[in-house]
Amino acid sequence: MDGSIALLGFGEGGWGWSIASGILVTVTLALATLPLGLAIGFFVALGKQSEEPSVRLASNMYTTIFRGLPELLTLFLVYYGGQIGIQQLGKLLGYTGAIEINSFIAGMFALGTVFSSYASEVFLSAFRVIPKGQYEGGYAIGLSYGQTMRKIILPQLVRIALPGLGNLWLILLKDTALVSAIGLADILRQTAVAARVTKHAFMFYGTACLIFLVLGILSSFAINGIDRWAAKSGAKR
Repeated sequence: MDGSIALLGFGEGGWGWSIASGILVTVTLALATLPLGLAIGFFVALGKQSEEPSVRLASNMYTTIFRGLPELLTLFLVYYGGQIGIQQLGKLLGYTGAIEINSFIAGMFALGTVFSSYASEVFLSAFRVIPKGQYEGGYAIGLSYGQTMRKIILPQLVRIALPGLGNLWLILLKDTALVSAIGLADILRQTAVAARVTKHAFMFYGTACLIFLVLGILSSFAINGIDRWAAKSGAKR
């Protein structure tokens, strides 16, 4: 038993450092994907409210496609499809060498598109809660559309959308495990390698489960803290 536990250590023969590096990759990937997904989701939500029918159609198609596709399939499409596309572009430019897409970047964009498709629905619901009079009030005091959005609408939008976005963050954190399928050394890949080499599959996969649970619990505390801060901030206005 002691020998098995030693495999999780940071000493010689232990896999502690490998797993720690996997945790760093997982958290970094999730944090890098979050702003990308939020930005795309926000603009897609704006597109769904556009008066231009083609913009509304494109925005609705975007969410329908990426909410309908399995996340793993989206990851493969971005990773392998993007690689083929870049290689074809390289050939047109006269470059004949092999081109590979960085698995971290591919994972970030794939998870970002999926996250944004769900985030757009959260933002859209939040937009619908805010009364139209808020916009009219901003225009009445001489604010432009951009100023109205930044000073009046966005602060309310964030408070309303925060619970839904918090849930999406937890889903994103778990979905980072999918990037192990394209070779990124995240938590799942590092523990899978350790399990295969040491033949202690249950111990290492159990460790991966505990790590994701801890990350989820810490995220929940952080989300609840932000939620309380936003509620107090809104009460002071």
